[in-house]
Amino acid sequence: MELSALSALSPLDGRYVRKTGALRPILSEAGFMRHRVKVEVAWFKALSHAGFAEIHPFSAATTRFLDALVDNFSVDDAARIKEIETITNHDVKAVEYWIKESIGLRLPPELSKLNRRTVSVDPEITGELQSVAEFIHFACTSEDINNTSHGMMIKAARDEVVLPALHALVGKLRDIAHEHASLPMLARTHGQIASPTTLGKEFANIVSRLQRAAKQVAAVEIMGKMNGAVGNYNAHFAAYPDFDWERFSKDVVEKSLGLTYNEYTIQIEPHDYIAELFDAIARANTILIDLNRDIWSYISLGYFKQVTKAGEVGSSTMPHKVNPIDFENSEGNLGIANALLKHMSEKLPISRWQRDLTDSTVLRNIGIALGYTVLAYDSCLRGLNKLEVNVARITHDLEDAWEVLAEPVQTVMRRFGIENPYEQLKALTRGKGIEKQDLHAFIRSLDLPQAVKKELLKMTPASYTGIASKLAAKI
Repeated sequence: MELSALSALSPLDGRYVRKTGALRPILSEAGFMRHRVKVEVAWFKALSHAGFAEIHPFSAATTRFLDALVDNFSVDDAARIKEIETITNHDVKAVEYWIKESIGLRLPPELSKLNRRTVSVDPEITGELQSVAEFIHFACTSEDINNTSHGMMIKAARDEVVLPALHALVGKLRDIAHEHASLPMLARTHGQIASPTTLGKEFANIVSRLQRAAKQVAAVEIMGKMNGAVGNYNAHFAAYPDFDWERFSKDVVEKSLGLTYNEYTIQIEPHDYIAELFDAIARANTILIDLNRDIWSYISLGYFKQVTKAGEVGSSTMPHKVNPIDFENSEGNLGIANALLKHMSEKLPISRWQRDLTDSTVLRNIGIALGYTVLAYDSCLRGLNKLEVNVARITHDLEDAWEVLAEPVQTVMRRFGIENPYEQLKALTRGKGIEKQDLHAFIRSLDLPQAVKKELLKMTPASYTGIASKLAAKI
């Protein structure tokens, strides 16, 4: 079957392709190849400035040509690398051969089955590069290229897609918190009505949690290494024993690639930072699962209505329904995302001895994990933008719950030394509703100063919200 959005195995590339498209240039296989080319070119250019007798700084024209290999990298270029890989059965080696082919070199004889690719290169550039072509991928192991590519991919996905989507959610939630900072509503603990709060304060709670989670996501250092087959610069020092390879490699990783250098590794960068990052993203996702379930429940109570769209159908048989599908979709996709993120954070830091290949196939699914994350953020935001607060329903429930004032009354009784205040209010209110007049009669019977009684009698369920509105307004 021809590949299309309808025949794609993953819904991220099918049904939801428009919502996850921002990740495709970064985390797709073509994106991976482009980042590999970027690493190879950065290393090659750096070597030309290292001061070795065998390779000299490239001319401005040659430098522009090499940079263009990265900047102009296309899907056709990725397809050619895949074509080379059908012979090499090695993806990084295929990238190396593609670069050499791009500067006008013939592919090795073992690749003669492939159609020859025609490239147009200025003869002066070709001459300058062909004489030093073996410095492409010089002293590198494949993981020097892969780990730094993954680092740049993850950093770009986090900074350009995931965090902006999370910040957009936080911004919307903060707007709701401010707008409804002073709207009283019943709280519920254990599913039972409890001391009142405000709608804005409950959203502010989520904002605060997500702000902290987002800071943790942003704070993770994205790391990279370029130190050879087992992390000791063995090949590097075999070729140039008097050169400061540690400084050189660190400069490439940090100054050219924008990552933090990891000095101590085996063949692979140990992926601890990926575990830290994915755990942090999973925590943010868990907070949003909590939010989705709460909003779903409030919609069920009637505290929120959902804006309808002409032509939309809520049920194939029940015409009246407006289902909270955005929050349901968000919750479901966050679950898939977290299952993948948590597996990766547990698996990736583990490697047998100096290297095994179990990380490689897992790392290819980073786009899936972050794709479901971004998809879930989009669904949640979409749902939030449809919400309308049903003030009448919230107020009705609050006005019908005078028993929640048992808490402040017994607390004031404690202040003035009245015996067994909790027990007295328990007998009056536990497991049953209470009318305003019954509570007021109880208050009037208490041995309290008249001014204190007056204040208690003025109290209503709607006024008993502490500093909830202040907390919501200042988030």
